[in-house]
Amino acid sequence: MGRSEDKVFTERLFERVEPIWNSYLEHPFVKGLGDGTLDLEKFKHWLKQDYIYLIEYARLFAVGASKATDLAMMTTFGELLHGTLATEMALHRSYAAQFGITQEELEAVQAAEVTESYTSYMLKMAHQGGVEYTIAAVLACTWSYHYIGEHLAASNNNPGVYQEWVDMYHSPEFTELKDDCIRLMNEAAEGKSEAELKVLEEIVVKTSYYEYLFWDMAENISNWPCKETV
Repeated sequence: MGRSEDKVFTERLFERVEPIWNSYLEHPFVKGLGDGTLDLEKFKHWLKQDYIYLIEYARLFAVGASKATDLAMMTTFGELLHGTLATEMALHRSYAAQFGITQEELEAVQAAEVTESYTSYMLKMAHQGGVEYTIAAVLACTWSYHYIGEHLAASNNNPGVYQEWVDMYHSPEFTELKDDCIRLMNEAAEGKSEAELKVLEEIVVKTSYYEYLFWDMAENISNWPCKETV
């Protein structure tokens, strides 16, 4: 395709991250979600870690609202914040209840190494630059989860207990959240120099790598690389 200025910015981003996101589809954790064979203990680990991840993710939307350049953008960030807290996290609470895990137990979970590193990086980027940095930091998570949800739904592989997960991440409500993030990214990229766009692109690439590491963390039920010291 042509130069970056000849295309919508998120089209350029997708070309860059598509190989990374396709690796998610081949990841044993994601494949197990899609065909229902994923070990429940692995899913519980993902559930707990993703819940506390989403708490920090919600903070990012609050940062975005504070840095918004107009009321319309502020409103969108507010809707994204509400969608995360009220819709996506509700799925986690629903699954937790099925497994006898209380909301208090979810909130008390200690972040694994990958969770801590990933959320710290996103928050660092959000505070480091303008609102475009915040949008770049949140984009890969929402967009790639929808990408996975669409793929798993189309595969129709009888996910069993994980059907609710698949339904959530390709639902009209989540699709709207994804579309809002894409629209915000394109709006924020307008008028930016190639050097500025490159910085935003690298944020999206790095968060995409973190997403893979998060799937790995869940698959391996890992927390930190060494045992707790006495």
